[in-house]
Amino acid sequence: MKNIKVILSGGGTGGHIYPAIAIANEIRARYPETEFLFVGAKDRMEMEKVPEAGYAIEGLWISGLQRALTLKNLSFPFKVISSLFKCRSIIARFKPDIVIGTGGYASGPLLQVAVSKGIPSIIQEQNSYPGITNKLLAKKVDRICVAYDGLERFFPKEKLVKTGNPVRQDVLTIHSKRPEALAHFSLNKDKKTLLVLGGSLGARRINQLLKKELDVIQTHNVQIIWQCGKLYYDKYKLYGHTKDVQVHAFIKEMDLAYAAADIIISRAGALSVSELSLVGKPVIFIPSPNVAEDHQTKNAQAVVKEDAAILIQEADLDVDFENKFAQLMMSPERRQELGANIKAMALAQATKHIVDEVEKLVS
Repeated sequence: MKNIKVILSGGGTGGHIYPAIAIANEIRARYPETEFLFVGAKDRMEMEKVPEAGYAIEGLWISGLQRALTLKNLSFPFKVISSLFKCRSIIARFKPDIVIGTGGYASGPLLQVAVSKGIPSIIQEQNSYPGITNKLLAKKVDRICVAYDGLERFFPKEKLVKTGNPVRQDVLTIHSKRPEALAHFSLNKDKKTLLVLGGSLGARRINQLLKKELDVIQTHNVQIIWQCGKLYYDKYKLYGHTKDVQVHAFIKEMDLAYAAADIIISRAGALSVSELSLVGKPVIFIPSPNVAEDHQTKNAQAVVKEDAAILIQEADLDVDFENKFAQLMMSPERRQELGANIKAMALAQATKHIVDEVEKLVS
């Protein structure tokens, strides 16, 4: 397998973009002469993030179908038709040997055109509950790489390969970085550290929770690294007035944040769940209820089913948080058990295994 051409499509959120970039990086590491092209949605973050990673990208006029009745849905059929025509043009011009979709609006039209022309194709499904696009494409693509068990409920069993989700590689070495992490964040080694994550843009409900519960959390001799998100930093930065509460718009050195943490509060996006499995620390998942088909709740439930995390729904935070957090803080044994159980779910070589499947299809 050399001198091949690869089209990748994934976007809308970092959870679709970063796996596609990780797969491209692994292919390029093995086969430096490979030609790459990404296809994304014109007005989404992939149009910025993919060129930053060193790859060319073309944009489609495409967006998702809104769940509520809205005028935006009137343009949806025209966007799909426009995108299918543009994908035919892209594929005819680029002549890919394989097409890889990691989710997002643009991957649907691209994979549809690819399979109609008999081009080898792979879906990388990050979630425990697949979206409509991947369900529709499942019978047509050649391979479906998944991160959870039980997806034969949605996909043809013979096409499934459990690979896991690509994650940042520096997470694999956090256990040797704790002294460096404590120094980097100027933390007290005699206190437990709570890491709070709501994504790069932030999570409004998690931020509201932290503001309300700061005093209660600190009664447990806990120091806090709080990533409140860029959208909320101006509102919440004033709560980071002591060394025991650090408020960050965004944490660039996530490996050190994970290394410093003893307990983590997080959303339950597919990549977050995969990353936190590798981290192997006790986690309280607070899923976002505002994502398609309630993916985050289903991702968290798949972990909780293995007794590997705590799940609190947004609607239950005011009732459940103080009690569940206190129980976790008062039981070192429970923290150790949760950390060990989530670590047992980790799939550290996901990117490598996905590219192994690429090799099989184009060799």
